Amino acid sequence: MARQFFVGGNFKMNGNIKTIKDIVNNLNNAKLDPNTEVVIAPPSIYLLLAREHLREGLEVASQNVFDKPNGAFTGEISVDQLKESGITWAILGHSERRVILQEDDTFIANKTRAAVEGGLGVILCCGESLEQREAGKTIEVVTRQLQAVAEKVKDWSKIVVAYEPIWAIGTGKVATTEQAQEVHAAIRNWLKSSVSAEAAEKTRILYGGSVTEKNCGELAKQPDIDGFLVGGASLKPAFVDIINAKQA
Repeated sequence: MARQFFVGGNFKMNGNIKTIKDIVNNLNNAKLDPNTEVVIAPPSIYLLLAREHLREGLEVASQNVFDKPNGAFTGEISVDQLKESGITWAILGHSERRVILQEDDTFIANKTRAAVEGGLGVILCCGESLEQREAGKTIEVVTRQLQAVAEKVKDWSKIVVAYEPIWAIGTGKVATTEQAQEVHAAIRNWLKSSVSAEAAEKTRILYGGSVTEKNCGELAKQPDIDGFLVGGASLKPAFVDIINAKQA
């Protein structure tokens, strides 16, 4: 079964009303590969702005969601609030939140369970540091992060996995095509043994880490790379070229 190509744009803490509108307008008017699923994740203050102006068929993701229902949780955002606002995805487990905000595997797994059970799609991030890669622990680290989720979530049909080597995020360094494919294949094997054969076949695994319009074409040709989670490049017009990588 062919997996639908998926490209997510993570704006992180970037943008303002004008630039978000410009990005959305560019996507609305661009000729995008109709076979590619596209999701953008602006800062939370601009989620409604993006959803209001983005054309039908393109989706919006939150960069976070809490693991509890509405309540006394200052600064957080709930699954129900996102769904009511037409936000259909959430990015969880990004290395910046793991490292800077000290979110651990269990907390991320709890948030993933809340999102999935509430009907949101989840872009679940995993990845290793340069030190961990050099120690030969890449697969061990990545599968440990995913295993925490597997212990709480059995239905992976709403989960897209994003492999993002921390050493390649925003650094200009990119895992070689071979390195990326090797980890993606290992993740798929892990899905088969730890979740189900169906999950291994159907779950889309994205690559993230300094993806550009120049390197996306070669990466997109790999059998286990089903798309990209794009950071800085999603803020630029070249994001359209990345979305259309399968046509390159």
